Amino acid sequence: MGIAALVTWLLTAVGGFVMLGIWIARGGPRAGRLSPGLIFGHFALAVAGLIVWIVYLFAGSAALAWVALVLLVPVALLGFAMFARWIPAYRARTAVAGGPGATGTAGAPERHFPVAIVVGHGLLAVVTVVLVLLTALGVSGG
Repeated sequence: MGIAALVTWLLTAVGGFVMLGIWIARGGPRAGRLSPGLIFGHFALAVAGLIVWIVYLFAGSAALAWVALVLLVPVALLGFAMFARWIPAYRARTAVAGGPGATGTAGAPERHFPVAIVVGHGLLAVVTVVLVLLTALGVSGG
């Protein structure tokens, strides 16, 4: 199960990199609703957790599995915060600029995130958290 968690974590990271690239290419902090602190905090904690998880897979220490899980908690919370800020940008992309229903997020770089990438990233993240939790529980259970 640990390897499955690694695979889903890496696939989740690919989706994250795609969205990060779009965000940066489209103006990033200058034009978006997502703050750099939010984005890079999510990124840094996710990478730190992934590194801890890889070390856990080689070392087999139950403590490392739990540390990786604990790191995933703020990653998930920051991800939910970004998702909540992305929804208005997604809705604004279908509105005509300046017309009824248009919002201040019409030029936001995150409005260019493909819905499939956003949904896939979120679903894979949930699967990753569950697999890490189950692995940590299994390691602790003996």
